[in-house]
Amino acid sequence: MKKLLTAGLMMMAFALSVNAQEKNTTIEVPQWVKNIKMSGYGMLQYQAEDKEDGKHNEFNLRLMRLILDGKIGDFDWRIQGQGTSNAGPGNSTFMLVDLYTEWAKYKECRVKVGQFKRAFSFENPMNPITQGWYSYAMVINNLVAFGDRTGEKASSGRDIGLQVQGDLFPNSKGRRLLHYQVGVYNGEGINQKDLDNRKDVIGGLWVMPVEGVRVGAFGWTGSRNGIGEKNRYAFSAEYDKNEYTFRAEYIHSQGWGAAKAGDNTRVIDISKGDKADGWYALGIVPVVKSKLHAKARYQCYRQSKEWDSSKTMYEVGLNYFFTKNLQLNAEYARVNDRSIANPDKHNYNFVDVQLDFRF
Repeated sequence: MKKLLTAGLMMMAFALSVNAQEKNTTIEVPQWVKNIKMSGYGMLQYQAEDKEDGKHNEFNLRLMRLILDGKIGDFDWRIQGQGTSNAGPGNSTFMLVDLYTEWAKYKECRVKVGQFKRAFSFENPMNPITQGWYSYAMVINNLVAFGDRTGEKASSGRDIGLQVQGDLFPNSKGRRLLHYQVGVYNGEGINQKDLDNRKDVIGGLWVMPVEGVRVGAFGWTGSRNGIGEKNRYAFSAEYDKNEYTFRAEYIHSQGWGAAKAGDNTRVIDISKGDKADGWYALGIVPVVKSKLHAKARYQCYRQSKEWDSSKTMYEVGLNYFFTKNLQLNAEYARVNDRSIANPDKHNYNFVDVQLDFRF
């Protein structure tokens, strides 16, 4: 596809050149056209689990994305589309996920407007391939709008709005020590107008005292389609350097939830309570540099902030890189799901294998 785009641009430039020669004039391809870059990736998946009354094993097309990036003067822009066989509640199998432009002249202050990732948590902004697991952590999926407990349709952590962010206080080597970001959003997720005329406000602040380390906190206040208040906070810490990654986050949510994700009604599910929380801690380390990584993750999500509603996963796995653009990820998890009525059936096994490629 990238070659086709390049060929098309070259043909357009050639046609303009021929026409210009006939008129004894010179026409150059605009710089913004030269700045356009096309990329994308695909994720192929196999999953199996032996959950009682829910055993399954299946091949799946996790997702495919096509991305156009560009630059016009001091503005960067991105258009990203996603296709998947499992788009999530309320979504079609192909959808627009990113459409934004960002004034990026100064590192101290950048302004982004459009549809993009919310300014909440360290893990949310990560590319699914870079994130390195079968899925984002459960607490990210449930409390950062991948399939939000408020009933919002699955939105990959994105929303429509305006965000200001920047990096401050460079040290003697030019590495900046403090990052801030604050955004105002519809609060309804992707490709969706504001349904209650109230905006979500999200902010984050983190320090980077030494190279590879960042420690931060986030806050979020808003509402969801008249269902009630939505107040959240998160604490995050990460070390990421030389192929070693260690990250942990805790997220707390206050506000009533809907019966299921993708539910646009204003019906509150009282049984879930008005509080939820979750956390995860993970490590990814190189076994063979740039070739083979070992990984482990512990995560827990409590949909009503009670242990009898908790789901906990203990995960181990390997990521193998055939090349920098082709990788095989495999993991095994032991799951404890206390929301299952029969206590003798709380525990089960889960396996995921994915083949991911970039272009």
